[in-house]
Amino acid sequence: MLNAVSATNLSISCPRRLQFQHPCLRKIRSAPIRIRIYASAPNDEERLKVEYTPWLIVGLGNPGNKYHGTRHNVGFEMIDQISQAEGVPMNTIQSKALIGIGSIGEVPIVLAKPQAYINFSGESVAPLALYYQVPLRHILLIYDEMSLPNGVMKLQPKGGHGHHNGVRSVVGHLDGRREFPRLCIGIGNPPGNMDMKAFLLQKFSSVEREQINAALVQGAAAVRTLVLHGFDKSIRRFNLGQRYKYHKV
Repeated sequence: MLNAVSATNLSISCPRRLQFQHPCLRKIRSAPIRIRIYASAPNDEERLKVEYTPWLIVGLGNPGNKYHGTRHNVGFEMIDQISQAEGVPMNTIQSKALIGIGSIGEVPIVLAKPQAYINFSGESVAPLALYYQVPLRHILLIYDEMSLPNGVMKLQPKGGHGHHNGVRSVVGHLDGRREFPRLCIGIGNPPGNMDMKAFLLQKFSSVEREQINAALVQGAAAVRTLVLHGFDKSIRRFNLGQRYKYHKV
């Protein structure tokens, strides 16, 4: 039996039950899944059939109103921004995550906000990648980064966990593989001797919130570019612009 999700000129079909070989989980045997996009044409005989590889776009954060708007939850906020910008409703629970299925342009996407606490995010990411047969290069992880100034972002094709426990969990559940893209959103460092955990669970100041809101719009646009065109010159320009966005000339 197939579940189909439709968008403009788009059809995504996925088996309800599926087992297949995933590059990150080698021990599971496979049955292939296909996601087919049908471009509209004057008649059925002239329809052009194209296949796109789906993207799994995951924002890290903690569930519940208690954590809404905190520094550690900017990954969730970016998913909400993408959901709104691309018209993808977040209305399904799967693999301990709130997900939305849709498209950016004609490229299928799955947006996800893991609902286990942030330190256990891998428990959602790996099963979702497995089910939708998303390769590592198309798993985009979005999370907070203290090594970047508040509101400054960086898109990179791979990297380590950077002592971020949520990223560490994802890497662990992907069999130690780190070759997946990530969008890091800067939140700055704790001031003075402030406890790091208290800093992460603190809400932004009014000035910081303005910077984060601007970053969310810029980040959603960058994600759209990445999904449609990959790591091209536009992404390099994005990273360069982010690096110097607060530098006065």
